[in-house]
Amino acid sequence: MGLPAITAAMMMVGTPAGQGDVPSVPVATAVQDRDIRTSVPPTVPTLPPALPTTAPESADDANAIIVSGKAQAAPGDPLEQVNAEAFGVTQKVDDAVVGPVAMAYQDSVPSPIRKGMRNFLRNLFEPVVFINYMLQLKPGKAAETAGRFAINTTVGIAGLVDAAKKKPFHLPYRPNGFANTMGYYGIKPGPFLYVPLMGPTTVRDLIGYTIDGMFLPFAVGKPFSQPAYVIPATVLGLLNSRVEFDGQIRKIKSADDPYAMSREYYLKGRQAEIDALHGKGNGKWVPEDEVSDVPPAEGNAPLPTDLPADTDVTPSPQPQAGVNPPPS
Repeated sequence: MGLPAITAAMMMVGTPAGQGDVPSVPVATAVQDRDIRTSVPPTVPTLPPALPTTAPESADDANAIIVSGKAQAAPGDPLEQVNAEAFGVTQKVDDAVVGPVAMAYQDSVPSPIRKGMRNFLRNLFEPVVFINYMLQLKPGKAAETAGRFAINTTVGIAGLVDAAKKKPFHLPYRPNGFANTMGYYGIKPGPFLYVPLMGPTTVRDLIGYTIDGMFLPFAVGKPFSQPAYVIPATVLGLLNSRVEFDGQIRKIKSADDPYAMSREYYLKGRQAEIDALHGKGNGKWVPEDEVSDVPPAEGNAPLPTDLPADTDVTPSPQPQAGVNPPPS
């Protein structure tokens, strides 16, 4: 068989039956097409990134500045949170017990008797006032205090009557104590404290008041060191102080921030007393809103802030013979 016949026979064998009329595909082309299909991975369509679902910020939101952090205590009051809690407890006790009892005491006990008890406790405290004026190098004030003590103890019937402030003596009561002496010599008040059932104070004043209260029990002894005296004197002093400062306490309770106002009353009042020892002011602090409520003075009549230091007006809370300041 010749070469042409062999070639024709091979072509007849490579064509499937029934498909002889289908044009054949070159071998190289079929292989190339198969290689392309198997080497190129299928294309997966890529979706565009999802748009944010939040609403667009307004111009005010974009310009807003958000500051976060722990609230800081007021200057001089690092224990503000603890003090505020003690203040709240004291107010509840005052509303439930101290206030009603003090008002009942005021209504049931005649004013002359209440004043007599107040004068009696003040007179017992005069030796402490005398010592502190001497420590502050004010011998004139110390001599006046000694004169008050002598006059009221004798003429004033053991101090029940404040005869020394009347004619012909004109020796007014001036509160003083070891806390004032420390402040006079530049010792700072330290952190503000609100002691439950005692009221506002500072570290310096708490130390000074403690020394004041210990003077009679240690210097004199009995009966001032016995509970039979200490308990009644403390209760009477507390009730008298609560009645005396009732107006101030009511104003504090009606304030937007009673705790802050109580702190302001105490700290500024105490600073005014220390300043008065240096000859600055009359030792009385009056809030601005109270000054604005005072009508203009006629002629030479003084305003409350212009009263001389000798004027016998209501002093800031001062402990007397073991008596704590009023809770406010």
